[in-house]
Amino acid sequence: MAVVDHIRSLDSIREKVEAGERLDFDDGLVLMESDDLLALGELADLARTLRGGTDDVYFVQNLYLNQTNICRVKCKFCAFARTERQEGAYLYTPEQLVEDAVAQHELSAFTEIHMVGGEAPDVDLDYYVGIVSSLHEGLPDVHLKCFTASEIHHMTTLSGLSHEQVLRELRDAGLGSLPGGGAEVFAERVRRLVAPGKEHPDCWFHTHRTAHGLGIPTHCTMLYGHVETYEERVDHLLRLRELQDETGGFLAFIPLAFHPENTVFERRGWTFTAGSDDLKMIAVSRLVLDNFPNIKAYWIMMGMPMAQVALHFGANDVQGTVVREEIFHAAGAKTETEQQVDELVRFVRAAGRTPIQRDTLYHELRRW
Repeated sequence: MAVVDHIRSLDSIREKVEAGERLDFDDGLVLMESDDLLALGELADLARTLRGGTDDVYFVQNLYLNQTNICRVKCKFCAFARTERQEGAYLYTPEQLVEDAVAQHELSAFTEIHMVGGEAPDVDLDYYVGIVSSLHEGLPDVHLKCFTASEIHHMTTLSGLSHEQVLRELRDAGLGSLPGGGAEVFAERVRRLVAPGKEHPDCWFHTHRTAHGLGIPTHCTMLYGHVETYEERVDHLLRLRELQDETGGFLAFIPLAFHPENTVFERRGWTFTAGSDDLKMIAVSRLVLDNFPNIKAYWIMMGMPMAQVALHFGANDVQGTVVREEIFHAAGAKTETEQQVDELVRFVRAAGRTPIQRDTLYHELRRW
């Protein structure tokens, strides 16, 4: 009887998808609890096409920078952060970052810099504004996607300014968009367990809502696969959908699988998420987030072969060349730290999709 009820539940969700109706919390929970992975993938791919999606799959040519790994917050899921006196701690100057970025640009001609880092306690807002203005001056045609909502909040603490004032200063210096990090899982129970020193999740929403109001587009994420429940995953997605209804300012959603290596969770017995869970998360994200045009299969987390499969589970973006990713590799990611454009094109084509090189704002630069 349970199997019959389960099948009926998926059938009722299919009817909603085909009719263009919005899925609710209970629908999301049914999807999360389903063991029929192939049915979820087929349904998510159907939703993608019914909502105007094509066979186009996007990627961007980008460089990852981390201005510092020194951080005041002791997030239990993080293997990247260091204290000031800890071996391997670093804090780069704006000049060092520009020198590095310009040299890399001569090699790969990237169109985006993705920069996040720790929350160093002994810098000020001028440090961050100086980084953005220096990079913008050195590479004026490169889009600067910099600083998580947590980092923006840290800047308000350092400066005494509001989130809006900080974002205005960064925007005027050359900031183009915000990445989606710092979201983790919004449930307060989860936040207390995995990031007790971090600001309240409402602050993440305030930062992104404020950015959207200033014309700064942003991205959003979920770090899943640690202590959260299926209910908390669905709630996370619905809260993102609600803000997207309000502002329309999110460019893409990126589900991020938790990597436990070199964290307290590894010592407690946590392991990497199963590929089936990664695909399920992609599919449910596509089905629930009906107002998001782009769902990313982040190959750094899942590897390119799994990212290929994810393109048939609702994803339409494989992120980018991702030159020199450090944060997830510190937590045990075994993927390469860079993909060449030709390799991304080959993988997307092998998945039966059309590769599109884009800029950060999803303008098409080249089609294969």
